[in-house]
Amino acid sequence: MRESRNARVDETLAPLDLGETLELLRLIWAIDHGLQLASKRMEAIVGVTGLQRLVIRILGRFPGLSAGRLAGLLHIDPSTLSGVLARLGDRGLIDRRADPRDTRRAWLALSAKGRKLDVATEGTVESAVERALTRIPAAKLTNAKEVLRALADSLLDASERPA
Repeated sequence: MRESRNARVDETLAPLDLGETLELLRLIWAIDHGLQLASKRMEAIVGVTGLQRLVIRILGRFPGLSAGRLAGLLHIDPSTLSGVLARLGDRGLIDRRADPRDTRRAWLALSAKGRKLDVATEGTVESAVERALTRIPAAKLTNAKEVLRALADSLLDASERPA
C-alpha cells in the first residue's frame, strides 16, 4: 500500500494497540516526515530549507551569536551548521565578523538581504507550528514541551553512552 504524500496523521491508520512508547515514536516519525516534506517545499517556494529558515529567524532575534552557540541552540553538530552557514553566506543572507580577540570565532548576523526573509511567512515550517499551537490550550502546551524536553534529554543521554 502506497502512502499518500499529503496524508495527515490519521488515527484510523493505527488501530493497533501499540502502547505508549511505540505510539509516541510513530507520531514522532510522522513529525519528522512532515518536517522533511515542508523543508523541501519551503526551499522551492521561499528559497531556504527549514533549518536555514530557523537559523535566519534565530539570528534575526539574536544578532552576534557565535557559530558554536548557535549549533548548541539548534542541537546540531558544528560541522552541520558550517554547511548551513556556508550556503546562507554564499547567498548573501548572513554576515560573519571575526572576533577581534579570537580569530577562530566568528560572530553571525543577518545581512540586509537576510533581514528581508526574517518575517512571518505563510508556507513555512514555523507557520505550520503556529497554526497547530493555536489549537492547543496553554496548559497542554506546557506539558507537551515538558515531554519533548524529557525525550530530547533521554535521546541525547543515550547517544553519549557507548554502544
